[in-house]
Amino acid sequence: MRDDQEARLRLAHRLAALRAERDWPLDELARRTGVSRSTLSRLERAEISPTAVQLARVCAAFGRTAAQVLAEVEDGPPRPVRAARQAVRRDDEAGAVRRSVSPPGPGLRGEIAEYVLRPGAEVACEAPRVPGAERHLWVLEGVVEVAAAGGAHVLRAGDCLRFRLWGRSRFRCPGPEPARYALFTVLP
Repeated sequence: MRDDQEARLRLAHRLAALRAERDWPLDELARRTGVSRSTLSRLERAEISPTAVQLARVCAAFGRTAAQVLAEVEDGPPRPVRAARQAVRRDDEAGAVRRSVSPPGPGLRGEIAEYVLRPGAEVACEAPRVPGAERHLWVLEGVVEVAAAGGAHVLRAGDCLRFRLWGRSRFRCPGPEPARYALFTVLP
């Protein structure tokens, strides 16, 4: 395969992965970008290369610049993502903070996220983003109650739980201290 074909394929996979991370159907991305559904579909299948305008619109919908996404699909040596540049998502109402620790890596199947839950906080999900993904939950501080994969567990600092997630999940900090844990996800 030629280098330009490989680059187009890596970009296509990354754009599809960004959309999947948000659980957006193609129609939603088309609405947000003004790029037709059929063009988006062809971009994600690497049938065509995006124009500069299309790429900028699609990347903006994902909260990134085109340069950031293109850097994510570069074929080169791995680069660290410094703590200050890691994406952090706060949900003050729920009492949860999520930090994306892993550097972006198209084609790679694993990622690490750090969660901090205040006492009484709960993170629940009806369905996983990727059914069947392997998870490793390692508690770094505090206590986490986990209901996932048909089981319920109380994990303390240093404990680790490994499971595949197909359905509902719930992670709760019973307190009295905040809980901090790392969640390692390996895609099937």
